[in-house]
Parts: sequence; structure tokens; C-alpha cells
Amino acid sequence: MRILTRYVLAELLQVFFVTLAALTFFILAFGLVQTASKEGLGPLQIALLVPYVLPDALRFAVPGTMLFAAASVFGRMSSSNEITALKAAGVSPLQAIWPAITVALVVSFVSVWLNDVAVSWGRDGVKRVIVESVEQILYGRLRTSLCYSSPKLEIVVKAVDGRKLVRPVLTLDKDHPDRLTTVTAREAEIRADTTRNTLVVTFRDFTMQRGAAKHSRSGTWSQELPLDAVSAKAPEQRRPAEIAMAGFAAARTAQLARIDQLEQMMAGRTSLGLFAGRMEQTTPAAVEGERQQIARARARLRAITVEPWRRWASGFSCLCFVLVGAPMAIRMRNADFLTSFFLCFLPILVVYYPLLMLGVDQAKDGAVPPAAVWLGNLLVALWGWWLLRRVIRT
Repeated sequence: MRILTRYVLAELLQVFFVTLAALTFFILAFGLVQTASKEGLGPLQIALLVPYVLPDALRFAVPGTMLFAAASVFGRMSSSNEITALKAAGVSPLQAIWPAITVALVVSFVSVWLNDVAVSWGRDGVKRVIVESVEQILYGRLRTSLCYSSPKLEIVVKAVDGRKLVRPVLTLDKDHPDRLTTVTAREAEIRADTTRNTLVVTFRDFTMQRGAAKHSRSGTWSQELPLDAVSAKAPEQRRPAEIAMAGFAAARTAQLARIDQLEQMMAGRTSLGLFAGRMEQTTPAAVEGERQQIARARARLRAITVEPWRRWASGFSCLCFVLVGAPMAIRMRNADFLTSFFLCFLPILVVYYPLLMLGVDQAKDGAVPPAAVWLGNLLVALWGWWLLRRVIRT
């Protein structure tokens, strides 16, 4: 049995690592090209991004690669009658499949870890590289699209001449309408001061408008902006998909406190209206905005609760795929590894991913418990177990 185990592991890992390297390179190249064109990055910045984008590429490549390796190895073994020879020698095909299932189990844990690394270390690293290269990114984006927008500011120019911005319009504090500031100038220049973590914008012959106040001035004037205002998000703006696994407990506690605060504010305002005799403040229309804010906060809480379940379910798709791919490839007896892979992947594509997305959406809506995101994994695993029994019995 040890010889069979070593043989299957050698064949499986060889196909797995070769395919993983090729597929990861393709995904990595596509992602870097997309990020570079979107952010206006140069070759040096692209090279700095590689280690941070790699976990993201791997977490997408690993499940498909695991299925491809299982379908390829067991399809070839079945077509060359190796499985038939095992049965003739009184050895159950399960003895050949167990090494693949063990590898898939280990890879599933690795895939969950990669999901966490990608969102906690990888994406933060990408943002850090982008912030450190913000000057080049801004000029690159302004040259190509004549505008740049982030959650807190917006820059629109008529043209870019070298380092000179022609007829720039800078909008500050976009996220606070009461502090919205617009600066229009004849020309401007941008310089990043990484020692002070600021972005310095120097205007020439400008007009500033803040609310109803407006004044013009000739000459030069410089405005310093924190670099995180250019591209970073505030902690409360981070999507649940961007939170590290270790941070979900704190995020959930903070969101519960936020909901409690909003509910207390609404109750206090309603009580004050009743006490003061201002009945118009207690009508449903008067508190509709607060109710919507509470509803959004509860929706975010559900998303935070569902996200860890989704990551574990996605990671363990590797194990489920092998449970289906190995016995199906044996039953098809096809030496063409591409045919075996696509015939195995098509049912998974039709069954698993729609069920995963449906479970996530329904759990975020509160219609089903978070554990429902495992429904696709459960059905695929049961299907794989049925196929495995058929292989063993026939």
C-alpha cells in the first residue's frame, strides 16, 4: 500500500504544482496589468506589488488546480487499466483515492489561510504601495483620464503639461457636504511628502469656495492633504471581505455597539418629542431616516457574521472538488486530461457556485442562518460520496 500511496502522491503533486504555477502566473499577470492600467503604475511599482497580489491569485487558482490534478491523474490511471488491475489484485480503488483526499484536506486549510492572507496582508500591502507611489499614480491617472477620485477628494483637469496641471478643479471633503470645498486654479502642481505622509498641492491664481463663502486670490497657495485621504478607507468603510479573520470578533462587537447607539438615539429623540409635546417628531416619516440607518447597520452586521463562514466554505471547496473529480474521472476512463477536467468541472460550475452565491446572499439578507453557505459543499460532497460508492462496487 505504501508503494501505491507514494505513486499516487507523486503523480498528483507533480500535476498540481505545475498547473498551479502556470495558472497563478496567468492570474497574476492579468491582475497586475489591470491594476497597473487602473492606477497608472510603473515597472518598479508593479514589481513591488507581486508579493502582495500573489496570495489573491493563489486563492483563486488552488481549487480549480486541485480538481484538474485529480481528474488528470485518475482519468489517466483508469484509461490505462491501472484501477482495473488494482481491483483484480483485490485492492479497493479507495486505497488509490485516499492519498488525493488527504492532500485535498490539507490544501483546503491552506486555501482558507490564503483567503485570510490575501485580505489582511495582501490588500493592505497593495494599498501601501499605491499610497507610497501616489504622486506617480495621480499624474498617470490625470494624464490618461483627466480626473482622479477617492472617497474624500476629486481632481479634474483640462490637461497635464509635464508636472503642470492645467485648469485644475480640486474638491475636498466629499464625504462631508457641510465642509465641501472646491478650489479652481489656473494651474497647479502635486508633490508627495512621504516623510510627513502628506500630499502637497500648489495652486497658482486660484478661487476657493466653501459653502456660500467664495474668494479669489492671485499668486501661489499650497494645500496639504493626508495621504490616506487619497486612497485609504476609514475602518468603518472597510467591507467585510477586507477584514482579517482575527478581526471579525472585534468588528462584530463594534457593529453591535453601533446598532445599540443608533437605537438609543432614535428612542431618545422619540421620547423627547413625546415629553415636549412635539408629536410630529414621533411619526414614522420623522424617524424613517434613522430606521434606514439602523437597517444598513444591521445588514453590515449580518455581512460580518457571514463572511467567516463563506471563507471556510470556499476554502474547503478543494476537498469537495476532489471527492467528485476522482471517482468521476475513474468512471469516465478518459485519458484526455482536458476532457476529464471540463466534464468534472461543468457540473460543479452549475451546482456548487450558484448554491454558494445563493447561500451567501440569503444569509446576508437574514433569510437563512450563516451555515447555509455550506449547502453547496454538502451537496457536492454527498454527490462525490455516491460516485465513490459506485466506483468501489463496480
